[in-house]
Amino acid sequence: MLVFAGVSAYYLRFIDLFVGLRPVVFDLSLSAYLGIVMWVGLAWLFIFALLGLYSIDPNRKLSKDLTRVFFACSVGIGAVALYVMFALQQFDSRFLALVSWALAIIYVSVGRILVRGLKGLMYRVGWGLRRVAVIGDEEIAEDVAKELEQRAELGYKVVGQYSTFSAQLISALEKLNLDEVIFTNPRANEKEALRALNFCNLHHIVFKYSADLFAAYSANMAVSPLAGVPMVELKCTPLDGWGRVAKRVFDVLVSLSVITVFLPVLIIVALIILLETGRPVIYKNERVGIRGQKFFTFKFRSMFQKDCTGPQFGRAGLKAEAKEKDLIEEKSVRTGPIYKIADDPRVTKFGRFVRRWSIDELPQFFNVLIGDMSIVGPRPHQPREVEQYEREYPTVFTLKPGITGMAQISGRSDLSFEEEMKLDIFYIERWSIFLDLIVFIKTPFVVFKRRKAL
Repeated sequence: MLVFAGVSAYYLRFIDLFVGLRPVVFDLSLSAYLGIVMWVGLAWLFIFALLGLYSIDPNRKLSKDLTRVFFACSVGIGAVALYVMFALQQFDSRFLALVSWALAIIYVSVGRILVRGLKGLMYRVGWGLRRVAVIGDEEIAEDVAKELEQRAELGYKVVGQYSTFSAQLISALEKLNLDEVIFTNPRANEKEALRALNFCNLHHIVFKYSADLFAAYSANMAVSPLAGVPMVELKCTPLDGWGRVAKRVFDVLVSLSVITVFLPVLIIVALIILLETGRPVIYKNERVGIRGQKFFTFKFRSMFQKDCTGPQFGRAGLKAEAKEKDLIEEKSVRTGPIYKIADDPRVTKFGRFVRRWSIDELPQFFNVLIGDMSIVGPRPHQPREVEQYEREYPTVFTLKPGITGMAQISGRSDLSFEEEMKLDIFYIERWSIFLDLIVFIKTPFVVFKRRKAL
């Protein structure tokens, strides 16, 4: 629509009416002009994104959308004017700029109205509906469910209706492949609701008249009507929509930079491990990531092959796991689900060195490129560890685990399990790119301190 607006303005400039008012004095071919319009259009898309025109809120009002279109196009034309002024560009047609701006507002608005109409038609035939479960007081829940079913244009399909929320209900909700859960009970337990959010792969949870949550989560809430009923929408993290995109871009750029800078170190470490204890050089350890999904972390192997656990080592890995359990009982210096074995006899001489300086974790930057991990996030834990706390701290699974994080720069393995969880939850609730940058910059300074590695 933006390109269409620019082209329309170009052709309008050459019609007799406007030529008669003011002759054309610029010498700009259509192909050259299209090149400019394409770059300006891409820049305007970025402005649109920053101003929230691509948010994932399914209940956004059309009037609010059109207001944002007007404002975004005005900011865009202002940016063009500033560029022309400071770059000392010679541009002789104010007509093209002003008419392109006006037509952009009209065309983009019309485009959004048409898309909304198309979306409404798709909803009515059952395409693209958001799967929702309604939980709470039977009478109120019935009214909400009936309203959603009668108003297909809202885009909801009620696939479950329950009177109360319980731990037993979580497994049933997981099988429904939900997009939302609506709690109509104002006394809904917030911790139980968060469990549903994290273990059912939901985008968000909506609470009705949940006054208690206003005080607890005022920073991460939005209030919007749904089927004529005021709803309080609770978000566990600001990492929704473009926040998650920004974090992913940060992860890719940082991981590529680190891999490029430390490539000689990676090669040298791999050769030393190969000469000291043979293959495999890389140790793949199963961990639990976002929304409970399992993946393999990459680390330089710092133990003898016979002591490495995991499916990578077959039957020997199972024997090593049994030995590890005995060592945990005898030598673990941490309490709770997470263990730390003091003076681990399974570690090689060079392995102690790479662990001491966290060099063994450098291959995890490849995990970041793949998309299993993030640069900054909660610590990735093993499945047998997660089984002991996943119901108590479900919030930590709303993000990808990180190579570093708040816990790593605030005490590393000296922290108790509860302290580590509190730091992870604090990070999730207060995330920002600036916070990621601070944690990443502080990590090397913490590593260089004389602390014992895991």
